Amino acid sequence: MKLNRRSALSLAAGGACLSAFSAHGNEQASPLPSGNAEHVISIWLGGGMGQIDTFDPKRRGDPKAKKAGSYYNSIATAVDGVQVCEHLSTLAPLMDRVTAVRTVHHDVIDEHAAASNRMHTGRPVTGTVVYPSLGSIVANQLGAASDDAPPYVLIGYPNVSRGAGFLGAASGYLYLTDTSKGPSGLSHPYGINASRQSRREQFLATTRRAARERFGADKKVADYDDALSQTLKLSGPDFNRVFQLDEEPADLRNQYGGEFGQRCLLARRLVERGVRFIEVSHNLNFLNGTGWDVHNDGIVNQHQLIQELDVAMAALITDLEARKMLDKTLIVITSEFGRPPQFDGGGGRGHQGKTFTCVLAGGGLKHRGAYGETDELSQSIVTDPVSVPDFFATIHASLGIDPAKYLYDGDRPIPITDNGVPIAKLFA
Repeated sequence: MKLNRRSALSLAAGGACLSAFSAHGNEQASPLPSGNAEHVISIWLGGGMGQIDTFDPKRRGDPKAKKAGSYYNSIATAVDGVQVCEHLSTLAPLMDRVTAVRTVHHDVIDEHAAASNRMHTGRPVTGTVVYPSLGSIVANQLGAASDDAPPYVLIGYPNVSRGAGFLGAASGYLYLTDTSKGPSGLSHPYGINASRQSRREQFLATTRRAARERFGADKKVADYDDALSQTLKLSGPDFNRVFQLDEEPADLRNQYGGEFGQRCLLARRLVERGVRFIEVSHNLNFLNGTGWDVHNDGIVNQHQLIQELDVAMAALITDLEARKMLDKTLIVITSEFGRPPQFDGGGGRGHQGKTFTCVLAGGGLKHRGAYGETDELSQSIVTDPVSVPDFFATIHASLGIDPAKYLYDGDRPIPITDNGVPIAKLFA
């Protein structure tokens, strides 16, 4: 083989990744694991879910006495030795289908935007490259599972950290913020019937053809044109039917709970339709006034958020399992960082990036209730640290995507993960 700069970089990255793989419970380098999941439902808890108050409970604290510790009591789960917060009581019996990865860490502390970007792209912000999000990489590598669906849907507000970066518009997302109707971009304006829409598309076709002839060598123009083609294909009534949640039985909708739960139900319908990656945002429901960013008295009603997550997550797992879709659908829960065990002056909590919890469920993984151990106050990692690139590599590997593979920003090689290594024990 002729060794050039690109192949040398690829070989070096592969070697580094295999070497690092030994840090996750393998004394010798082993082949990277590969799973058989086909879809991802990613639940985003914007603001910073406190691991010590949810999936990594410790001794009970007291904000009035300034005694560090959990805000709630803990309860047993289906997995021996694994406990969760008392407000996750519906999910607790299902924890054998779940792994709370308790030792995720990064170096971002007080910057929500930077931490959110890190937890969507797996990398720090740089001035030279606009990195693609996890959802865009999955869309780019696998495409939609059906010709009649987009690869990537965001149920929440659009944001650059969720975007395609250097991968281009074809790897971007379709988004909506209201589950009572489909994406506004796919709905015809009032008064536009089928005949008028057809005439408009004919005029547009002329403009598109002229643009392709004039700017045929411009990749951005080509990407935009491809995205436009997909939008036109999806704007008809056939695809938009997926957003009609009233087609679901009333008792099932009730099992999922409120608006956040309805988003999770819609995510299941989108998976059935062939969407590869769906992000469901939970920071639109500020039941406690602050969402998951529980400084000061925002923590008082934090239990309402936890209970809403509990009900929706349990319903999603059991619904997918009943439809024999759970092993093919990886559910992911992430947040920009965690919370320290100490209470602030107003009784709430600050930010903590040095260890926090992200959650995996389904996806054909070998679940264990929890992975990694933190100290007596969930403040420091004791065993099995998991970097953000490692966590992302685990997601990619579950889908059969090589986390050491290179993507290209022009002719610049960029690995899918920043030397991330999958958690081997979840594939054993």
